[in-house]
Parts: sequence; structure tokens; C-alpha cells
Amino acid sequence: MLKEVIATRYITPLREGGSLPGLVEGDDFAPYVMKFSGAGQGRKTLVAEVVVGELARRLGFRVPRLVTLDLDPVLGLGEPDQQVQELLRSSGGANLGMDFLSGALGFDPLAFTVSAEEAGRIVWFDALVNNVDRSWRNPNLLMWHGDLWLIDHGATMIWHHNWPGAEASAARPYDAADHALARFAPDLATAAADLAPKVTGELLAEVTAEIPDAWLTGEPGFDTPDLLREAYAAPLLARVPFIHERIKGLQ
Repeated sequence: MLKEVIATRYITPLREGGSLPGLVEGDDFAPYVMKFSGAGQGRKTLVAEVVVGELARRLGFRVPRLVTLDLDPVLGLGEPDQQVQELLRSSGGANLGMDFLSGALGFDPLAFTVSAEEAGRIVWFDALVNNVDRSWRNPNLLMWHGDLWLIDHGATMIWHHNWPGAEASAARPYDAADHALARFAPDLATAAADLAPKVTGELLAEVTAEIPDAWLTGEPGFDTPDLLREAYAAPLLARVPFIHERIKGLQ
């Protein structure tokens, strides 16, 4: 399971994107970017962050370490922004935290160069998880200490917002025309040959086991959290063998 940290200080909102994450300090004195269970799509966004972030880590991508952050809503009483206060009040309990990469720069495809091999691996992975939020307009990539880091995976696996249509949704191609790394001639064949054999049922069971039960309970059609964990793994396993052949939009 993810490390459990208690949020001890709310520092400031991070006003990038629509979910209004916040910068907090944990009881381990480390700074974290907190994503709230009471924001936007709620816990489904947090589940996507865990499944995709932990899968990426196991496949060798650089992603910030994830933790669960236990939030006492009282931390927001001194926050002058009414929107932030409401968000904190609605997010008591387990939230998602990720290491704050201090000094990181937002990736600009016109300012940085990425090898065809690395671009291929990231595009292939984004196609696997159907990441619709890695465009040149909003790359969700950071440069930190000279390396490329992947962040913000809440908009992946969109089929989990409609489980009855998940199988059909997961069978669709992936449009990479606007992908932030499309201009770097992604080497998809090499990426698929290396990464696809690693995405197994056993690996996905390990990844989905990281999801806190609290974020999986009460989902219509699933009697237990473990049944929902299996449902998260199934579309990914189905996409692995063919997704590199269904990536469209690249030159």
C-alpha cells in the first residue's frame, strides 16, 4: 500500500489546472502536492493517479512518489479563499499526495529535446492508459535535474467513468496528433517490444492493490473493492497487445 502521511500544514493552493491542488506539509516534514477527494471527479481522479502513476513507476518512468495524505478539514480554517475552504471541508480523510519537485520546470517541446526512444515509450504508455491530457498545450511533463518526469494522470482511463461501456471505450484507437512529444518521431515499435511484455496480470494486480479501499467502496455494480480492482486491470490488459498499432495522428 502507499505510504500513509498525515497532513499537518496547508501552505497554499496551486492554481494550475481545474482541480485546484494544494501544497501541504506532512508529518514527515516533507512538502507534497495534495489532490483532494472532494474536487472535480473526486476519488476516481485519485484512483487514476494511483493506477497510472504506480504502473509508470514499475515500467521505469520517472514519476513523483505517491502517498495517501490524511486531511483534517480544520487545517483550512485560516484559508481566506472560500473555494479552497469548501474544498478542504469536503475532503476530510484520505487524499492523494505526491512529492513536490521543487525547482522543476514545465516541459516546453520547443525548448527541450527528447530522444525518439524516450518519446516512443511515453507515447506508447499514454496510449495504453488513454491519457487525453498530454498535449503540447498542456504537456503535464516536468524537467527536473535534467530528466523528464511524468505528472498529472487524473484524466486517464476515461472508461472508468462509465463501466458498462468500458470494454468498447478501451478498444478505441489513441489519437496522438496533439501529443506533446509527437514532433520527436516517437519510436513506438521499440517501446512496444520492451514495455508490452512487462504489463501482466500479476503486475496490474500489484498496482491496483495500492488503491485505498476507501476510494473503491460504493461503486455501482461492484460488491467489493477487489472486484473493482480487477475491472481496472482488465481494459489495460486488453489494450497491451495491439495499442501500438492503433496510435494515429503521428507523421
